[in-house]
Amino acid sequence: MNPVVTAPILFDVVYRRLMDAIIDCTLLPGQRIVQLELATRLGVSRAPVSHALQVLKHQGLLQDTGKKGLEVASIDPGRVRDFYQVRATLDGFAARMAGERAAAGQLAKQDADHLRRVFAAGLNLGDETAMSRRVQADIDFHRAVYRASGNGAIAEVMDPLWPHIQRAMVLVLEANKLRKQAWRDHRLIMTSILAGDPTLADKTAFSHAVNAGNDTEARLRKSGV
Repeated sequence: MNPVVTAPILFDVVYRRLMDAIIDCTLLPGQRIVQLELATRLGVSRAPVSHALQVLKHQGLLQDTGKKGLEVASIDPGRVRDFYQVRATLDGFAARMAGERAAAGQLAKQDADHLRRVFAAGLNLGDETAMSRRVQADIDFHRAVYRASGNGAIAEVMDPLWPHIQRAMVLVLEANKLRKQAWRDHRLIMTSILAGDPTLADKTAFSHAVNAGNDTEARLRKSGV
């Protein structure tokens, strides 16, 4: 019975490793995927690698190139813009709901404390921190807002979009004033929620995502990734 128990766990580990490599751009857009090479590097058989690759292909992170097999999918700036437009609407809605919960005294203390901790952790990351880690901290903050909203469906809708947004951010963002502005926006989103001001929370979260999307799209087009 052991293979039945361990096989899904092995697949999960392989899938997560490959997903992380795509997200942090260890595997770059257009890079060819050699199944046997990956299996050797990961120290596993080809079966879990093959399964993971098919799932990643279904998610649009890998693409079929015919006889050459799979490669890491290219990043379409227009598609990234579409993802950000969806995100902006959901981010604004989540922040509004969280602010309404706070105003009504319904925001759980653990959710409010979690939002504060995630914000502080991201704000305190220095310029020496890897870009992939800083991007993850940004996403962790927005997921904390989703949690504070009390609507679990928001995170469920966003989860498949984050990998596409995340690798675009890793590729084009820089450690500059834009990051400082992002965390100023995060602070205002958080304080608006905790103060029970749903209108300001919604407005700030929405405009934050729109501006981030416009900047990321422009940088992608300029870089020609």
